[in-house]
Amino acid sequence: MEYLWVIAPSAGVGLLFYFAMKALFNADRKERQALAEAEREAGRQADAGTAGGENPRQ
Repeated sequence: MEYLWVIAPSAGVGLLFYFAMKALFNADRKERQALAEAEREAGRQADAGTAGGENPRQ
């Protein structure tokens, strides 16, 4: 039973690392999704602005 007390701190640190990395990857994935959505929306607005045949950059 002593071996459980020896391995418990390492297992605890391993679990903390796992959950920290999981949270980090989920946050990154959500940020990328939000950025892609913002770029799509900006593209739609740019397309809507030039739909009349005019070039707003002239």
